[in-house]
Amino acid sequence: MKLHNRDVRQDVRELGALLGDVLEAQTSTDAFETVEDLRTAAIAYRDGTNPSREPLHDVLDSLQPDGESVVARAFTTYFELINLAEERQRVRSIRQASQDGTLADSLEGAIETLAENDADSETVQGVLDDVLIEPTFTAHPTEARRKTVKAKLRSIADHLETVDERRLTDGEQEQVWQRVDAEVTSLWQTPQVRNRRPEPTDEARNVQWYLENTLFDVVGEVYSELEATVHDEYPDVDVPKLFEFRSWAGSDRDGNPFVTPEVTTETLERQRAVVLGKYRTALKRLSGVLSQDGSRIDAGSDFRASLEADRERFPTVADETEERYPDEPYRQKLKLMREKLDRVEDVRPDGYAGPAELMADLEIIAASLRKNGAEEVVDAYLQPLIRQVDTFGFTLASLDLRDHQENHTEAVTEALSVEGIDYAAMEEDERVELLTDAILQEHAVFDVAEPGEVSDTAERVLRRFDELAEWQDEYGAGAIDTYCISMTEEPSHVLEVLFLADQAGVVSLPDHCGLDVVPLLETESALNGARRIMGTLFENDAYQQALTARNDVQEIMLGYSDSNKENGFLAANWDLYKNQRRLAEITDDHDVTMRLFHGRGGSISRGGGPMNEAMLALPNETVTGQIKFTEQGEAIAEKYATPRIAERNLEQMLDAQVRARYQALQEPEEHVPEEWAEAMDTMAAAARAEYRDLLETDGFVSYFEQATPITVIEDLNLGSRPASRSGERNVEDLRAIPWVFSWTQSRCILPGWYSFAEGVEAYLDDGGDMETLEAMYDEWPFFRTTLDNASLAMARTDLEIASEYADLATSDLRQQFFPRLQTEYEEAVDYALSISGRAELLKREWLEESLRRRNPYVDPLNLLQTHLLAQTHRTDAEEKTLRLTVKGIAAGMKNTG
Repeated sequence: MKLHNRDVRQDVRELGALLGDVLEAQTSTDAFETVEDLRTAAIAYRDGTNPSREPLHDVLDSLQPDGESVVARAFTTYFELINLAEERQRVRSIRQASQDGTLADSLEGAIETLAENDADSETVQGVLDDVLIEPTFTAHPTEARRKTVKAKLRSIADHLETVDERRLTDGEQEQVWQRVDAEVTSLWQTPQVRNRRPEPTDEARNVQWYLENTLFDVVGEVYSELEATVHDEYPDVDVPKLFEFRSWAGSDRDGNPFVTPEVTTETLERQRAVVLGKYRTALKRLSGVLSQDGSRIDAGSDFRASLEADRERFPTVADETEERYPDEPYRQKLKLMREKLDRVEDVRPDGYAGPAELMADLEIIAASLRKNGAEEVVDAYLQPLIRQVDTFGFTLASLDLRDHQENHTEAVTEALSVEGIDYAAMEEDERVELLTDAILQEHAVFDVAEPGEVSDTAERVLRRFDELAEWQDEYGAGAIDTYCISMTEEPSHVLEVLFLADQAGVVSLPDHCGLDVVPLLETESALNGARRIMGTLFENDAYQQALTARNDVQEIMLGYSDSNKENGFLAANWDLYKNQRRLAEITDDHDVTMRLFHGRGGSISRGGGPMNEAMLALPNETVTGQIKFTEQGEAIAEKYATPRIAERNLEQMLDAQVRARYQALQEPEEHVPEEWAEAMDTMAAAARAEYRDLLETDGFVSYFEQATPITVIEDLNLGSRPASRSGERNVEDLRAIPWVFSWTQSRCILPGWYSFAEGVEAYLDDGGDMETLEAMYDEWPFFRTTLDNASLAMARTDLEIASEYADLATSDLRQQFFPRLQTEYEEAVDYALSISGRAELLKREWLEESLRRRNPYVDPLNLLQTHLLAQTHRTDAEEKTLRLTVKGIAAGMKNTG
């Protein structure tokens, strides 16, 4: 069966030609020919026809500022369009494989695996009951495109879908392409670069868009497919809630002073309004379906009682409804349900108290329909809506609060000082004792709303906790019930947050704890001190009561980004792996269920890579079934902008987590041969030493500043949060995102592979052998995933282009650092190929094809960027063009930070 009318090559070719026509029409024939000269020269060098890139340099050197701007815009727009073509190809591949029954990592495959392993219904039910997947959307500034640009690209994508999946007449097809032409023309005329930083509310709306327009509908489809699959093999197994979406956008305060209580309030209010609107629409649509004649069916006593209760609650509306829908009981019920939804945000009473009441009404209708033989109606319309309410509640996405531990300590110190308590002078054990006693005592120590004379920082923190009580009262405790503490180093850092929540009335032990307090362990010292930190908390009287009130679940966040920036790729990955096992051991010792929160970024160095593979590579001991992870920047758009791709991502996550949880139940402790662990210890230690030596070598920071576009990236209006914590120029102070973004732009993706070769070499010099490393790759998911991710970063690295950036540095710095990077890279490639047994770095043919397609077109943007960076004085127009090259390279690399 032929599902599609086109292929990716046709899309690329026709979109490219269309852009060429628009370029010539909107600028000039000379400008079009200049872009063509650059394009053909880049291709000629890549395919070996030209021996050097001199023709490219010649064209770029001859350009005036206006010409540079056209070149940057042309190649940037090209990549935006080609990304749509490749996205369409992903959809084709998914649909065709689904049709053919060859889709890997599918829900069917997961359930078949359980059946093939003779898992009984009780085991399968236990696995599903354990699973809870929580994608958490962040506002981290790695999305380089403007919202306006994304909207236009989405429109073009919809037109591509139409011509690809529908049978059109020649005239209809011509009309569609006319609209594509118009959108590309408009895209060309639209500013690509933001003229202001986005505000936190903009970032929250961006996250909300994906939840509202894609995931809300997709979730019901995923559940429907899973239920059908499960019931084919296990008819008596019930599918519980498996997904919950969360967000940091509008609530993450760490390093972002612009996220105020007003921003959080607006975010909560808007998200509730959106999701209630979705339910109103769904109930209205359902009313069009449930037109059953009450005189011909028996709706049942439960349904009649429910309808009568609503009539008594809203007699006037009930009379109007009965007059409009005589003898149509379901429509009457749905109208009264809409009335209850309308009153959730209203000053009028008797609205739904929460999503559970809405679900109960839907379940009553579903049960009545089943009784009357309308099971198909329930499956098609009621059950997906019930799943949506269960997943999104009245909040759309629950918010996590986050701030740096130093701010909490400052707030506690100052508030207690007003009460005559010298918290600052106390040792750690004294602080723990004081906070514990204060949490357990009945009366508050101070008034959060009126703390007295405190600093601005303390006032912000205390006001946040005061507002938290009001947010939970207005929007429900589940709307904002998690507090993440950045840079947690001591048990007191966690108890401080619990104490502040207690003072605000959000916590009242032993009966109520309205907050999951989540330590973020991201430094080497915090990770290595995990047993001391968590063990102290688990044995603390106050914290034990808080855990009991939260069902004995402890969420712990691991920071991939800063761990990598501090230790390097290989050492960071090994530290994270070991410490995850250590945390599992600690929580198991204290009979606490652990939920790991993986602070992953889009890039390999920040924990990126295929999510399903990462989930399957986690240590068995850590796979409790509950997992949480960040989704950031351009990765959100790549995964969730298109319904079919979003559905596929959720399916892969669920497939991986079901398999991983089943495997963990069969083998609770992952067996890692001592020889392998010792090999990793040796490699990680040497890799860390080499990485730290590079960063601490005199002149490295200057080289980084000169050989990457970091100064441009810091000024980009990517996000509301500052790029640096203090504004100082050092690697430690620089945030992980601009650190990775800068190396990615210069095509020297150092954070994803540097010192890997040094680690392997140290192991071999210490008596190790390649056979052991090959066995580790073949048999150990952790090592295989780590090596594959490093290989992906190396495949995206291009040292020829990186050398152009290195030329921007002073000659002594270039000579000091670039050969060192080059040698390490070349050796890393050799080791990666030898260990994996592959002839190429990439194991995915489609990705290799994508890089081949993209590289010749990224090259002109890289060279134009270096050309502009080399200028000591740039006009405003040249600065704008320079910023545009950053956007274009990000689109071409499909990655920022």
